[in-house]
Amino acid sequence: MASKSSARLAALTVAAVCSAASTVVLTVPAHAGSAAADAVRIHDIQGSTRLSPYAGRQVADVAGIVTGVRGYGSSKGFWIQDPRPDADPATSEGVFVFTNKAPEVAVGDAVTVSGTVSEYVPGGTSSGNQSLTEITRPTVTVVSGGNALPAATTVSARSVPRAYAPEGDGAANGSVNGLTLRPRTYALDYYESLEGMNVRVADARVVGASDPYTELWVTVKPWENPNRRGGTVYGSYDDRNTGRLQIQSLGKPADFPVADVGDTLAGTTAGPLDYNQYGGYTLVASEIGALESGGTERESTRRQSARELAVATYNVENLDPSDDTFTAHAETIVHNLKSPDIVSLEEIQDDNGATDDGTVTADETVGKLIDAIVAAGGPRYEWRGIDPVDKADGGEPGGNIRQAFLFNPERVSFTDRAGGDATTATGVRKARGKAALTLSPGRVDPANPAWEDSRKPLAGEFVFRGRTVFVIANHFNSKGGDQGLTAQYQPPSRSSETQRHAQAKVVNTFVKEILAAQKNADVVALGDINDFEFSETARVLEDDGALWSAVKSLPRSERYSYVYQGNSQVLDQILVSPSVRRAGHLSYDSVHVNAEFHDQISDHDPQVLRFRP
Repeated sequence: MASKSSARLAALTVAAVCSAASTVVLTVPAHAGSAAADAVRIHDIQGSTRLSPYAGRQVADVAGIVTGVRGYGSSKGFWIQDPRPDADPATSEGVFVFTNKAPEVAVGDAVTVSGTVSEYVPGGTSSGNQSLTEITRPTVTVVSGGNALPAATTVSARSVPRAYAPEGDGAANGSVNGLTLRPRTYALDYYESLEGMNVRVADARVVGASDPYTELWVTVKPWENPNRRGGTVYGSYDDRNTGRLQIQSLGKPADFPVADVGDTLAGTTAGPLDYNQYGGYTLVASEIGALESGGTERESTRRQSARELAVATYNVENLDPSDDTFTAHAETIVHNLKSPDIVSLEEIQDDNGATDDGTVTADETVGKLIDAIVAAGGPRYEWRGIDPVDKADGGEPGGNIRQAFLFNPERVSFTDRAGGDATTATGVRKARGKAALTLSPGRVDPANPAWEDSRKPLAGEFVFRGRTVFVIANHFNSKGGDQGLTAQYQPPSRSSETQRHAQAKVVNTFVKEILAAQKNADVVALGDINDFEFSETARVLEDDGALWSAVKSLPRSERYSYVYQGNSQVLDQILVSPSVRRAGHLSYDSVHVNAEFHDQISDHDPQVLRFRP
C-alpha cells in the first residue's frame, strides 16, 4: 500500500529499527498536544481487562511492528506489537489485525493501522469462550521494512502462576470479562495479558500429540501432575494444569512436527499468542523447536491366568466396514490386550457407516473385526448386541453407533434369553436364589428420558467357571456443549453432565436390582462413561456402594484413558460390584495404545480388569 503523508509519518510512535536492506523511518518525540501524544497505542486498545475500552470504536494510526502473518484459513490477518511497552503488566502490547484476505505486509514491517476495534468470540457467544481483541476493516500503511521484532516474552514455569483463574463476577453470570487482569496471580490472566504478543517457550515437553489439524500441546511445567510417560494428568476440577499451551504453526503443514506425548520441542518455539475456539490460548509458531523423541511406546497388558476372568472396554471410534483400521484394532485386542475373555465395544456403527438409508444392522462391521482378530492370532470371538432404532442413539448421523459384546466361547459362555430389542427393557428376576436377567442380551430401561439421543446400556449374562457374571456395556452422552477450561465463565459450566447424572442413576438403580436379588452377584458396568473418576457422574454410579470404579485402584498418575487439550484424563471406566471388588487378585490396567500417539486408531485407550469370580 502507498505511504501516507509526512504528517502521518511524523506521528509514528514506533521506534523503527533499520536493517541493512531498509531505511530508518523515524519518529518525532511526543509532546503534550502533539499528534503523537494523542495517538492510540496498542496497550490502550487492549486495556487492563479482557474487553477493549475501545471496542466498537474507530482508531487511527495505531503503530506497531508486524510479528506474524496468517494468509490462510478463515482468520486471515497479521499481528502487530508495540516495541515500547508501558509499565502495566496487565496490558498487552500486541493485537491481531483481521484483513479477511491475504495480508500485504511482511514480518518486520513497521506499520500504522486504522480501523474498528472488535471483540471476536471464536465459536460464537453461545460457546462461552473468551473474546479476541482485533482491529477490523483496516487501512494499513507500511512505513518501513526489515525491522527487528520486539523481543519475545518467555512463557515458563516461573512466569505462569499456579492458580488457574479468578472466580467470575456474580453480577455478570460468572464472567471474568469485567475483572481487572492479575497476571501475577492467575494463569488465565497471565496469558490474556500477552494476547497478540510475540512469546516463546523453551524445551517444552509435548503433552498432547500432533493431530491432523497441525496442532499439539506442550507444558512449560514438566513437574505439574506428571505421569511416567511424559503426560500431564487431570485429576481434579480445581487443578487444571496451568502450564499447558497449544502450539500451531504459521508455516506449511508439512513442516509441523509429528509428535507424541513425552516428546520435546527442544530449543525455542516462538510466535504470536492467539486465542481460538479449540483450546484457547495458542502459540502460533513462526519458529518451532527441534523434535526430540521421548521414546513413548505402546503398552501391552499381561495375559489373564486360567482362573482369572479378563473383561475389557474399548471405544473403537465409529468403526464401520469401510474403515482401514480393522487389522490394527485386531492386533491391539490380541497383542496389547492379550485377548480378553469379554470385550465391550463402543462406537460400533451399522453395516454401511454414515450412509443414512435406514440400515441399523452391524453384522458386517462386527464380523469383519472378528475375522481380523482370528487373522491376528486371536480366538474366534462370538458376539451379542441389539440393533438400535434408526437415528435414535446419537453419534455420527446415519452411523447408528451402539455397544456390542465380544466373548471367547472357549473361556466363557453367554446365557441367551430371547426377546431383547431396541425398545424392550430387560429386567431382573430371582431364580433358585440367584439373580437372572429376563432378557439377555437386553437393554436397560431404554425408554427412560435419560437416554434421549444417546446410547442405551446393553446388559448380558455370562458364565465363567460356573459363576454368573452380569456385564453392562455403556456409552454415556458426550461432553459436547460444555464450556472450555479457558472460557470467560469461571468456573466453566458443564451442562452436559446433567444427562450423564440421570444415566448414571438408571444404571445404578439396575445394579441395585441385581444385588437385591442376589447380594453377592458379580456385576461389571463398563464403557465410555465420558466423565472423570472424581466426577459427580462416577459418584452417582457408585451410590450406596453398588459399584466402585476400579481405575481408582491405580496410582493417581496412572489414571487416564484419553488426552484432551494436553490433559491426560479418565473417560473410560470399569465399575464393579462389592463381590468383584473383594475377589481374589483383582487387577486393573489402562492400556495406553492410542490417546498419546499421533497415529492413533481411536482417541480412547482400552481398559482391562482381571479378577477371580
